[in-house]
Amino acid sequence: MNRAGLAEFLRSRRARVTPGDVALPDTGQRRTPGLRRQEVAQLAGMSIDYYIRLEQGRGPHPSRQVINALAQALMLDQDERTHLFRLAGQPLNAPGIRSDVPESALHLIDSLEEVPAFVLNPRYDILAWNPLAYALLDLGSRSHDDLNVIRWTFLSPDIDELLDDEQQGHFARACVANLRMAVGCYPDDPGLRALVAEMLALSPAFARVWDAHEVRPREERLTHVAHPATGTIETLCQVMRVPGRDDLQVVICTTEPGSPSEQALRELRRLTLSS
Repeated sequence: MNRAGLAEFLRSRRARVTPGDVALPDTGQRRTPGLRRQEVAQLAGMSIDYYIRLEQGRGPHPSRQVINALAQALMLDQDERTHLFRLAGQPLNAPGIRSDVPESALHLIDSLEEVPAFVLNPRYDILAWNPLAYALLDLGSRSHDDLNVIRWTFLSPDIDELLDDEQQGHFARACVANLRMAVGCYPDDPGLRALVAEMLALSPAFARVWDAHEVRPREERLTHVAHPATGTIETLCQVMRVPGRDDLQVVICTTEPGSPSEQALRELRRLTLSS
């Protein structure tokens, strides 16, 4: 961590932002340009004492969540955000995150603090995630070498019951239909071919769905996640492509406003922040 560099950079970026830029009232005479320290702390959701220590080069090692909050409060662009992470000694790729995910996608999912977000490749490998996705998908209980949605789904002991469920069965079949489409789009991808061969050998349920020859692009869909701490959470998974990388997609999971699932997701976020 470069404390002196971080302090200097925070001071310089604070001086550049006006109250009007961040919809704050411009009250009282200002001795220096830009935001006051208290205003930055307020925007970033932290105590003024904590922020002052960072600007004075004597603060603790800030977390990824703190750096993201500061980047948003100070309206940093992508290059500035990357620089801030490096000054704070935070890796751009968190432990377990694959190195081939563009920094722009990592910054996007990190900035989405109130919803789970993660990055998928055509094989349904989860390559990167934000803290709430980590908690929702219980990634801590899984090997970082086997973060694959197809395997989780079709090697589940209750796969036949899942396929009989209208919503969950639709999700499983849609995943296979998209996987078949990906095989056509990326015929030279050995990982895709290996995954299909593995699943045909290990899962009769996968083989039945695969033999239907359905093809479908990855699209938004409802899914249920049974979480041990909060119970089942119903989310709408919305899909967007990573700019410049047609093989990667960001999945953002939202809940219906006012629903029990929204309350459960808020509780999961509270538990994540307090852990």
